[in-house]
Amino acid sequence: MINKKETYAAINVHFGKLSSSQVIGLEAIFNMWDFLKLTDRRWLAYILATIWHETNKTMRPIEEYGKGKGRKYGKRVWYSGKFYTDILHIFFGRGHTQNTWRDIYLRLTQANQKGWDFVNHPELLLQMEPSIWATFYGMTTGLYTGRSLKMHFNETVNDPTGARRIINGKDKAILIRDYHYKFLKSIV
Repeated sequence: MINKKETYAAINVHFGKLSSSQVIGLEAIFNMWDFLKLTDRRWLAYILATIWHETNKTMRPIEEYGKGKGRKYGKRVWYSGKFYTDILHIFFGRGHTQNTWRDIYLRLTQANQKGWDFVNHPELLLQMEPSIWATFYGMTTGLYTGRSLKMHFNETVNDPTGARRIINGKDKAILIRDYHYKFLKSIV
């Protein structure tokens, strides 16, 4: 269990005063953490760091700026490059971890036990509960890239720089690593 009062006070020191909207987002993250009974605080710090970056510090699910314009996934296409015509949705980044590609939305739909249909209703990733669930599921299982939290944080490995591969290769890896260390110092 996270001591939220002390953790929020420490986050305010490292990141500046949190808005009420940011606190609502953090509450949802901490609640999912406690619900899943996860224990390695390095994981939580890295999840927080990733969300801080991917949501432009809002800690709320957002749509990708530009909605995939100029990106391969910004068209009606599977990851393989094959086009689809059965639905009109484009699977640009949505949520706390900017979920992209129809393939990911399909896997999230198949994996959840709440009946969330992300393929036909991608806007569900703009709601707090489905988005937080998708973030934890994706980062703990390796859904996005085949890399998971346990590969970068375990008994023998502590790799917050390489952990960026869980989401997006090496893009902003140092920046997110630095956020990770600040969040790790903040979690009580």
